[in-house]
Amino acid sequence: MNSSLPRRDGEHFTAITLGPQTALPNYHFTLPDGRDVPGKLFLREWLGASGVEISWGSLPPGSGVPFLHAHREHEEIYLFTGGEGEFQVDGEIFAVSEGSVVRVAPEGRRGLRNSGSVPLTHLVLQVRPGTISGGPISDGYRLPEPPSWA
Repeated sequence: MNSSLPRRDGEHFTAITLGPQTALPNYHFTLPDGRDVPGKLFLREWLGASGVEISWGSLPPGSGVPFLHAHREHEEIYLFTGGEGEFQVDGEIFAVSEGSVVRVAPEGRRGLRNSGSVPLTHLVLQVRPGTISGGPISDGYRLPEPPSWA
């Protein structure tokens, strides 16, 4: 974890500033086999999140993830924020670009490559399937006080 990132903590929140997407290649993580992977940043620990893993990634033009992978327990949702590429799930390959969203079940054999001329940027959410109850609005409730800026 990089403690030099701007960070703000409150009783019920953590906020960090990562900088622009163009800075993503500066972030690295290490695979279990010791290989260094540039352009990928895992955020769960930085945020203190307990119900989701979030990663923000950037693949340079002409590059791709050099292996397929699946998960034991987590489905993944990929949200593409820039560039163009190809996504593979269980042997099926399809185009992705800014605005594409892909959900993959845990056992889906997946991979990704950049087929464009600019970085392929994306957020990935890992969550346990079947843990969300109700609709997207039903868990929230309105409070009586207005926001401070109102």
